[in-house]
Order: sequence, then structure tokens, then C-alpha cells
Amino acid sequence: MDVKRKKFGFTPLEMKVSNRGSNRFLTGFTLVELLMVLGIIALLVGLLVPTLSWVRNTAREAKQKAQLTTIGLALEAFKNDYGDYPPSYGYDYTTPTPLDYCGTQKLAEALLGRDLLGFNKYSNWSATDITFYPTTQPELDASLDNRRGPYLELATTSTFTLFDLFVADGTLPNVDPLESNRFVICDVFGVKPVVIGTKTVKAGTPILYYRANTSSKSLVETGPLKGDGIYDYRDNTFLIGLGKIGDVMTTHPLWESVEDFYEYIRDPKVEAIPWPYRPDSYILISAGADGLYGTSDDITNFGN
Repeated sequence: MDVKRKKFGFTPLEMKVSNRGSNRFLTGFTLVELLMVLGIIALLVGLLVPTLSWVRNTAREAKQKAQLTTIGLALEAFKNDYGDYPPSYGYDYTTPTPLDYCGTQKLAEALLGRDLLGFNKYSNWSATDITFYPTTQPELDASLDNRRGPYLELATTSTFTLFDLFVADGTLPNVDPLESNRFVICDVFGVKPVVIGTKTVKAGTPILYYRANTSSKSLVETGPLKGDGIYDYRDNTFLIGLGKIGDVMTTHPLWESVEDFYEYIRDPKVEAIPWPYRPDSYILISAGADGLYGTSDDITNFGN
């Protein structure tokens, strides 16, 4: 016995016990142990997924706020060149039947141009004005002499037409062809796939633009035909009324009533009288991740 211990360092009985432990190690985990490990992994994944979702949403919100800041700087540059911010009235009151050309479309025209080649100083901000689409090189040369901008970098600006957003998939075949070719600036929350050339990209919801009527001293308009409040809810009703991008059967909360809009833009810090945010300039509204104007996840240049 002592000889064997001396030769091998342990007795035959100790060798047998040692081999049992070694075999167990080589066979790996038992089924119960494996299930426990999988359960722990599932628990960790369940804890991690909401955190990753929160991080992703926070990053997109920060990106959207940065986009609104960039648009704000572009609007200041436009004002510096032309003396005021672009108009946002949603109707052309010079015609017997008012035509829709909403604030969001006017924002894109001012900062990018109707054909994305810069704003033409002779624009009359009318839906029927088609003079800024030159078809020959001499016409383009003459047109460019009257332009400034674009005030935004086109390559990094999410810009689409109403045709891209609504008509291309047949959801709104009755949209006027003239209107469907108008550009809008969309937010960073891609809610609808759009084919541009050979690529498919995600289009966000158009950013709403309302310019303040600085001569007014009232939150709510009172005029029967033309708004005389600081902000006019009708400036973007045409666009809001088209429904949610990618799901036109879903209506926006801001479409439900006039009172909802004015409550939405009301500054609660002013208690003496109903008063809007930013009464001396303009407001911008992104529909947020849900693609609906008037919900809690909206990103704006006021309030939040």
C-alpha cells in the first residue's frame, strides 16, 4: 500500500474517487444546471432590453432636438436676408376658392426652395405658383440669380414630397397632383419606408411650422375668414387632416378640435390670460416616435 502511494501519490481507492470527479467534470452541466443558466440569461436579457430601448429613444429625441435647433438657425438666416420669418398661413385668400399650401410646405420652400435649389425672392407663396421649375438651362440660370440658400444642408436634411409620403402607395389617390409634388421637411423618427432611386429609406413625419402674428394680442383667433390670433390653427390643417404617415386611417389628436390646438401651445406659466409659447417668432412641432401630433412624445421648440 505504501509502495503504491509512493509510486502514484494516492491509494487505489483515492484514485477511484478522483476518477469519478474527473468524469463528472468531463460530462459538463446537468440538465438542471443548464436550465438555471438559461433562466439567468433570460432574466438579464429581460432587464437589458428596456434599458436599450430607453437609450435608443433618448438618442433619437436628442437628434430631433438638434434638428429643430438647426432649422431654427436656418430660419434666423432667412430672416436676416429677407427681414422676417417665412409665412405659414395655410390658405391662399387671394382666390375665390382658397387653396391649401400649408406652413410646413412654406417652411421647406423658404429653407430649401421648391425644387431644392434655393429660395426665389419673387415667390408669392401660392400653391398655384409654378414659375420656379425651370425646364431649360437659360431659365435655370436666370432663376438662380434670384435665389439664396438652400439654408439647410440637403444631404443631411430629411426631405420628401407629399407624393412620397401619401400617394406613392395609393393611400391618398385624391391628393391634388400639384400639392403632391411639394416638399416637406420630416423629423428623424422614420415611420414609413420610401423608395428613393434604388434605395429604400425611412421617412419621418413632416415638421409643423407656425409663424406668430406679432401684431396680435390674443391666443385664439376671432376672425371669420382669416385668423387674427397670435397663431392660426388652420396653418397646417391640410397636412394634419391627411392622417398619420403610413396609416392614414389614424387621425392626429391635434385634428380633433380647435381647442386642443390652442391648449397645446398655451404657456401655463402665464396665468393672467391665455397666452402661447413664443408669441414673437414661430413654433415647430415634431410628432415624435409615434408619428402623431398632439401626444406626449412630441418634440417641439417650446415647452419641453
